[in-house]
Amino acid sequence: MSKALKTILVVIIILLFDQTLKIWVKTHMYLGESIPVMGNWFSIRYIENPGMAFGLDIPGKFGKLALTLFRLVAIGGIIWYLRQLIQKNAKIFLLISVSMILAGAIGNILDSLFYGLIFDKGTIYDPQFGRWVGYAGIAQANFQGYTAPLKGCVVDMLYFPLIEGRFPAWFPIRGGENFVFFRPIFNIADSAISVGVAFILIFQRRLFQGL
Repeated sequence: MSKALKTILVVIIILLFDQTLKIWVKTHMYLGESIPVMGNWFSIRYIENPGMAFGLDIPGKFGKLALTLFRLVAIGGIIWYLRQLIQKNAKIFLLISVSMILAGAIGNILDSLFYGLIFDKGTIYDPQFGRWVGYAGIAQANFQGYTAPLKGCVVDMLYFPLIEGRFPAWFPIRGGENFVFFRPIFNIADSAISVGVAFILIFQRRLFQGL
């Protein structure tokens, strides 16, 4: 199998896992619902994210639109860069790492582009209150949609609250408050991006040798 086909296969596999889990969560869980998987260590907790990875948000309706357009440009840039690496016969580990980043970017942009058109319910921006508002019930894929293209929200569900506790009373500012580590809720696409970037940063000398 050629290196090009291997990179395409990596992207397809990640997208299949990512979208399958997102669609299942979207059509089987209530927004905010949590299903324990490994006790208090890991759960499936359904949220919708109008912003960036790991639940980070860009305020405002136009912030969401700008982020989606930026993702489209970034995907084009990653595809161009990946083609350049293949033509230079880069190491397969580097190609797989970049393919993981590409798959993650595509996975989240699919939510933004199409989920608002496919499903009947989703988180929308309320200009009256200046914030994103969730919904009640369980969404269905009726292909009538709940918002315009580019404005759908990303489905996040992977939650690993590895450590929960309370800051001691003497702790500055947050003394006596509860804390959770690791608090962000993310998805498979976010994970693919993070792992791909981590591999490149850790093994960059070996991966880029000879390019």
